[in-house]
Amino acid sequence: MQDLAASLLQHLPQAPDLWLLAAAIVIAAMVRGFAGFGAAMIFMPVASTVIEPAAAAAGFLILDWFVTVPMLLGAVRRCDWPTVAPVTLAAMLTVPVGAAMLAHADVLALRWSLSVIVLGAVSLLMLGWRYHGVPGRATSLGVGAVAGVLSGVAQVSGPPVVVFWAAGPQPAAIIRANLITFFAIVSLAAFTAFLANGFYTLQVLALVMVAAPLYGLGIFLGARLFGAAHQDAYRPVAFGIILMSALTSLPALDGWLR
Repeated sequence: MQDLAASLLQHLPQAPDLWLLAAAIVIAAMVRGFAGFGAAMIFMPVASTVIEPAAAAAGFLILDWFVTVPMLLGAVRRCDWPTVAPVTLAAMLTVPVGAAMLAHADVLALRWSLSVIVLGAVSLLMLGWRYHGVPGRATSLGVGAVAGVLSGVAQVSGPPVVVFWAAGPQPAAIIRANLITFFAIVSLAAFTAFLANGFYTLQVLALVMVAAPLYGLGIFLGARLFGAAHQDAYRPVAFGIILMSALTSLPALDGWLR
C-alpha cells in the first residue's frame, strides 16, 4: 500500500508547488462551503499552472462531488425544483460539448472567451442590474446550456447560473441550495464526458487522494461561516468571487500570476 501511495505521489508536483496546490484546495473548499459555488473558479487557475488542466478539471469533479454529498442531502429538500430543473437539464445536454472543446480546441481562445463572458455578467450586476420575477423557461434553458459548456471546459459552470439566480428575488438560503443541487447533478454528466475523452489518469487519482481531506476540512469551515454570516453578505461575496476568478484567469496576466 505504501509503495502504491509513493508511486501515485510521483504524479504530483514537488514543493513549493505542492503547498500552493494544497492552499488553493483549502481556500476553494471554504468558498464552496460558504457560497455553495466558486471552488472551481478558485482552484482551476492555480491548479492548471502546476498540473495538466484536463487532470485538474477531472480530479476536481470527483473531489467536489463526493466531499459535498452531506451538503447535497439538505439542499435537495430546500431547493426550488421548478427553478433548478430546466437549467440543470439544459446543462447536462451541453456538458459533452465543453468537454470536447477542452480536449481539442485552442486553450488560449477558450480562456479569453470565458474571462470575457464572466466579466460581462458580473459587470451588469455591479452596475445595479437585477433580474425580477420568475425565470422563463427559454431563458432558463439558455443559461443552463451556457453553464453546461463551461462545466465541460473547466468545471466553471457557476458564473452564468449565479448571475441568473443570485440577481433574483429568492433568499440566500434557497439560492445556495439551488446551486448545490445543480452542481451535483451536472457533475454526473461531466464525469461521463470526461471519461469518454480519457481525462482520468494516475495523476487524477493522486490529486484526489491528497486533496480529499483538505477539501473536506475547507467545506466544513465554509459551511460554518455561512451559518454565522448575515444574509446581506451573501450576494457581495458571490459577486466578488466571480470577479476575482475572471480577473485572475485573464491570459494577459500569465506573466505575473503563472
